[in-house]
Amino acid sequence: MFESSAQIRVRYSETDQMKVVYHGNYAQYFEAARAEAIRDMGFTYKEMEDIGIAMPIVELHTKFLRPALYDDLLTIKTQLRAMPKDHRIEFHHEVYNESGKLLTVGRIVLYFLDAKTMARTVMPEALKKHLEPFFTV
Repeated sequence: MFESSAQIRVRYSETDQMKVVYHGNYAQYFEAARAEAIRDMGFTYKEMEDIGIAMPIVELHTKFLRPALYDDLLTIKTQLRAMPKDHRIEFHHEVYNESGKLLTVGRIVLYFLDAKTMARTVMPEALKKHLEPFFTV
């Protein structure tokens, strides 16, 4: 299993009148954490694009347990629990506040696509090489 953490401070513009994070912002939080997780794997989204791979989101599931508030420092844990075997990659996210309370969980599925044809493809070998050490028994 691969796990990474990223931190984001809640900005005022991300909250509603109650100073609670607006639910739509979690997709952006997950995106930022996922990009950092891929970087922690030793690869980047830019490198993926440079080799002709696009990664659209095809599923986004979010469960809100507790609110995140204005100025909270959030820790977003990103996990890849299984090695991708086909055109899909599934990330799991957990959002914690500074007290360590679990606020939100998310699951996001992306596809590997050939950027020119938009046809499904498998995980790039370069990314696979970086991930294999986390999934060897």
